[in-house]
Amino acid sequence: MARSYADEPGEDVVARAKADSAARRNPFSRLALFIRQVLAELKKVVTPTRKELWSFIVVVLVFVIIVMAIVGVLDWLFGWVVIYVFGNGPAA
Repeated sequence: MARSYADEPGEDVVARAKADSAARRNPFSRLALFIRQVLAELKKVVTPTRKELWSFIVVVLVFVIIVMAIVGVLDWLFGWVVIYVFGNGPAA
């Protein structure tokens, strides 16, 4: 994914943050600055299209199925090794 200029903070936000950090503010103005910065970051968020969303879902499901298969095979293999090494339990 290519990096765009939207990923970089706006110069006005950076300038305001530097000016606000230089002057010691009360807790309410620091909270207001934080909320302004959060809202500025939220404006940069891009939601995926329906096609991208379905492709993400398919990738996640395929990955989960592959990992489940690997874990299942390893579980079966280790169970078989344990039964082979320790036997089926005490003979009655």
